[in-house]
Amino acid sequence: MDGLSSVVRGNGIEATTASVESQSHMSATVKSIPLISVCICTFRRAKMLEELLRKLGQQKTGGLFTFEVVVADNDARQSAEDLVRQLAGAVPVRLTYCAEPVANIARARNKALAHARGDLLAFIDDDEFPTEQWLLSLFETREATGADAVLGPVVPHFEHEPPRWVTKGRFFHRPMYPTYRSINWWEGRTGNVLFSRECLKSVEPPFRDVFAAAGEDVDFFRRLAQKGRRFVWCNEAVVFEHVPASRCTRRYLLRRAALRGSTFPKLRTRRLSAALKSLVALPCYTVALPLLAIAGHHVFLKYLIKVLDHGARLLALAGLPIVSERQT
Repeated sequence: MDGLSSVVRGNGIEATTASVESQSHMSATVKSIPLISVCICTFRRAKMLEELLRKLGQQKTGGLFTFEVVVADNDARQSAEDLVRQLAGAVPVRLTYCAEPVANIARARNKALAHARGDLLAFIDDDEFPTEQWLLSLFETREATGADAVLGPVVPHFEHEPPRWVTKGRFFHRPMYPTYRSINWWEGRTGNVLFSRECLKSVEPPFRDVFAAAGEDVDFFRRLAQKGRRFVWCNEAVVFEHVPASRCTRRYLLRRAALRGSTFPKLRTRRLSAALKSLVALPCYTVALPLLAIAGHHVFLKYLIKVLDHGARLLALAGLPIVSERQT
């Protein structure tokens, strides 16, 4: 991206200016094309955050837009600030740093949005990195469809060779769809998304802080859908998610399922139907587990995850959530 590269603290005071090209050229071009604010919420992932920021500096725009990056640090110690300052001279993008000291992913997302200046807003996670065409693909799909939000695939990037049962079970693979396919609100995630600032007028606050550890993005899309907003898919807008060896464990997968189930009741819809589904599914899956084990450990684990998901959902509906903190 051409233009100003700087790091600005969230209070609006410019901390470092790394490189400045022609100000007159910038003012002439920025006014005529959209500005995208790429928002990143981070928590003590310096190495991954650095890789992500450097990759963002390589984004292709096709001259169709400019973009900036907003880093919202959810660490009370503000551990990411020095890194963002250091990268100001190496990344040809305007960087804005802000901090949300309260450990809450929804609050961190709102903090990032509060400091974003763009006509369009994007989210990507701090443990992900994009292809060079990522942002351009999202933008072009939105232009072609007029959708309020465009989502793309998140593909696992294993840092080490995973156990065979992880590969066979595809536990870190997410659904992928044809480009332009409509996306339902319950399929919405913020690990790879571009949406119009106009969407924020439909929901206040954008992310509800009752979702402190997970589920804030699904709730966001649910409320947007209630306001008639439309979402589509762009299969070319690929980002990769780091999967360290520490995640390739049964404990991690089961705890993730428990968190998902514990969070579900906070959504203000489908509670009754979800409870009825879980009441039927839980005993059926539990009884079937011994037989499923014959089909292989990955099959057994896949359904054990379903058991825990449904069980945690029912306990949470009864006011007894079993997991409340996100894993790193």
